[in-house]
This record gives sequence, C-alpha cells and structure tokens, in this order.
Amino acid sequence: MSAAFRLKALIVSGLSLVLVTGCAGSSLQQSLEADPQLQERPVFDEETPETPETTEAETAAATSPEASDADSTAAPPRDRPTTAQLDQVPDDLRPYVQDWLALEIATSDRQSADTSTGAEFEPNQPITRGEFAHWLLTANNEFYADVPAKRIRPATAGTTPTFQDVPASHPYFAAIQGLAEAGIIPSAKTGNSTAVTFRSDVPLTRETLVLWKVPLDSRTQLPTATPEAVTTAWGFQDAAQIEPLALRAVLADHQTGDFANIRRAFGYTTLFQPQKGVTQAEAAAALWRFGNQTEGISAEDLRRQPSSPPSSSESGTSTNPR
Repeated sequence: MSAAFRLKALIVSGLSLVLVTGCAGSSLQQSLEADPQLQERPVFDEETPETPETTEAETAAATSPEASDADSTAAPPRDRPTTAQLDQVPDDLRPYVQDWLALEIATSDRQSADTSTGAEFEPNQPITRGEFAHWLLTANNEFYADVPAKRIRPATAGTTPTFQDVPASHPYFAAIQGLAEAGIIPSAKTGNSTAVTFRSDVPLTRETLVLWKVPLDSRTQLPTATPEAVTTAWGFQDAAQIEPLALRAVLADHQTGDFANIRRAFGYTTLFQPQKGVTQAEAAAALWRFGNQTEGISAEDLRRQPSSPPSSSESGTSTNPR
C-alpha cells in the first residue's frame, strides 16, 4: 500500500472519531437509544404511584360472610308494606284496618303460613277462604290470650284431616282443621256430609264470613231463621239468596246491634249480595272486634293495653262503636 493511501485512511478515521465524540449527549445519540415503550418492562416515572398489591388476607376479608353481613346490615330497613298500603283503604274502613294492622296479625300470618304470597297487605284485593280461616283463628286467640275458655286450639300435624284438599302439609292446615274440630267451619263433623273439600284458594264470600265469624261473637247456638225474618231485621232485598245455614248467622249478627260485622265491614246496604267476594280490608274490619252487643273486645282495646290484653269482661263497658 502506498504512503498516500495510508495517509488518506488515517485522515478519514480521525474525522469519524471527531464526529462520534462531538455527538455524545446530542439529539442524534438520543434517537439511537431504545424506545422505553418497546422494552419488555414498562418504565414508570418516579412521581407515578404504584397500585398497591392486595394481600390474600385482605382478599379473604373482603369476600368473607362477615363482610357480606356488614354490607347487608348497613342497608336501610324495608318499610312495612302494611302501613304503606293504609292510604288505599276506604275511609270508612281505615280506623278499623289501622288498629288491625297495628297488631301485626296479618303480617305474621302471611309470613309464616304462605311465604309465596309475601307479607304485603293488599286492602282492596280479595281474601281467600284459607287465609281468612288463618286470620280468624289467630285473631280470636290473640284477642282472648288471657281467656283460655274462649281460645281455639290449632290442629297438630298428627290430626286426621277433615277435608280432602287440606292435608297436614297444607300451610293453613292448623287453622282450618282447628276451626273444623271446634265446629266453627261446617264439615262432616257438624253433619254436613257433602262438605268434603274446603277450597282454600277460593275467594271468601260475604255469607261465609258471617257464617264463620258470628259464632265466635255470640258463643251460643245460632237462632232459627227464615228469609222473611232476615228481611224484616235487615231490610235485605236479596235475603232469599242467602244459604240457609248462613241465614241463621246473618240474623244473629243483627242481634249484635251497632257492633254487627255486616255494618262494620260492608256499611249500610239493602242488598247483602251473599256471594260477593270480601276484600282484605273488609275482613280486617270484621275481625276488629269479637263479642256480642254488651260484652266484647276490640283491636283498639289491645292497642291501649299492649302488654296485657284485656279480657272480654274488662272491655265490656266500652260500647261505643267507631
């Protein structure tokens, strides 16, 4: 190699070294560095906080049953549907229904007897035969909690069913069978050989309400009655349409005077409409009081003495109906 060629190569190498050294820290060098977004692990600025890791203990505590219970208890309690529905009750029935709901008989019965229907009181909806039977027995025993002679004993699971469609597993068996055993509900036990079924899901009628309720007011044998006698007493234009056995209860109810179930639940009327369905509000009004014209006990009496329900003799001096 000639001396001129070697000199040229040395000059080129020297120039390259000068260029590299002069570009250190310049934008050219920065552009040649690796892009942080393309690195395997991302680069975070020192001021960016890192997300704290959740320990296994913290995760277990957050998902534990105790944590769930704490969340559920923190939620506001549900309002009772019974009081929320009070504004839907007809004005004439509202005082009776208000006292009745205060006893929480309807609420507790719906919860314990038939959970599928819930605890909601629907004042303008029909009440079924089974549900009214349950209300009737429960209310009677609540009103006469301190008078054992007037209480009705609920049937036990070992009792032979009276009705073919009300087995011991039926939600209202204890009440329906208990009332049948006491002779309050007509059945084969009371000589009604054709009453082999109860039809608990059928809406309660007016004449059936009076037929079942009045014996627990009078506590005596129902009087003999004719359509003419009922027409004379009540002025009903349709007395001939009332079933004969219920006719006796309708006449006996008139003997209760202003405390009559018909007056309290249905108001003044010249048409009894015996087969008309009964609403829950009307049923509550009928069950507002137990007793005859001179001696009885009402839901209002129980509200005044919640710790010790008064007996019929104690409340007999109160003869002013609402």
